[in-house]
Amino acid sequence: MSPNIETMLIEKGIQPTAMRMLVLDCLLKQSSATPMTELESELHPADRITIYRTLKTFEEKGMVHAIDDGSGATKYAICVEDCSTTGHHDLHVHFNCNICKQTTCLPNTSVPELKLPEGFVPAELSLIVKGVCPGCSNR
Repeated sequence: MSPNIETMLIEKGIQPTAMRMLVLDCLLKQSSATPMTELESELHPADRITIYRTLKTFEEKGMVHAIDDGSGATKYAICVEDCSTTGHHDLHVHFNCNICKQTTCLPNTSVPELKLPEGFVPAELSLIVKGVCPGCSNR
């Protein structure tokens, strides 16, 4: 387990319990956004509800962001910007591979600013690009 996990939790105002440290460690080791089912498998026999509550706490505190890539399963990834309880500031594009089904954060690719018609008030914004990732296109 990474030695700075406890510090990372404390800096976000999260009490570092054993389960929270395990979930964070698992997320930090992922190369792409991770669905809860994968976390459950990785952390078996951990309780599903505890993992879900941990992810929700992380999301509320700005440690992870949830991604709806259209697959039917919410995926979670570590925030790359300085997100907090006041909001997520890492508005970036996510790429979902049609072959391996992995969703990858593209933090250096910003979501373009949208001009909505008068009267429309946005609550959240996400952009999912679907296609073939470099790993699958090189096979």
